[in-house]
Amino acid sequence: MAITFYDLCGKDRARFSPYGWRTRMALAHKGLDYALELVTFTDKEKIAFSGQKLVPVIRDGETVVSDSFAIAAYLEDAYGDRPSLFGSAEGRGMAKALNGYVDRMVQPLIAPLIVADVFACVGETCKDYFRTSREQRFGMTLEAFQAGRDEKLAAFRTALEPVRLVVKDQPFIGGVAPTYADYILFGSMQWARLTSTFRLVESDDPIHAWVDRLLDAHGGVAREEPIAAQVA
Repeated sequence: MAITFYDLCGKDRARFSPYGWRTRMALAHKGLDYALELVTFTDKEKIAFSGQKLVPVIRDGETVVSDSFAIAAYLEDAYGDRPSLFGSAEGRGMAKALNGYVDRMVQPLIAPLIVADVFACVGETCKDYFRTSREQRFGMTLEAFQAGRDEKLAAFRTALEPVRLVVKDQPFIGGVAPTYADYILFGSMQWARLTSTFRLVESDDPIHAWVDRLLDAHGGVAREEPIAAQVA
């Protein structure tokens, strides 16, 4: 087992990082086994060897890769004999464009809908760090940042329209089977699903059905993860 996967965890070892889920689905897609090392919000010395402080990180023999998209690109190149994450060079480029769109346009719209709920899923030893760092970033308390989320929901749902237009006509962004392009947004949706009971999309939204299909992908690895919001 050559690969070690360093993933963020919260209370009771819950794994809800949106970026960790991108990597987790990529590894499942490739059918790669790995040793798991869980890293809390305040235990980043575990990944000091990577030269930075963010997870996910993988170590594959002597190779260390951080950043979820860089990890996907590495897995694609290093394990070319396994199912492709991108399908083609063109597919890799389109996935990178979607990666930027989700990071810059979608993810910031999810945070004010669920961040106070995420706080409840963070381990006790990390709560002070999580609250202080996020409140400095947002310029207000977590509760104030999440206040009025019903009014903020429409902007988030509108931001999903480019993906909605695709998955209403085909099972996945990647076509009849998921590709890494699917895992990018799915990671964000899984982040919310595991940490909050707030409904991001209605049951008749094509995005809801798309998420459901991804929960069943690769043997249901994503569906098997305990929902942290129910045990926090």
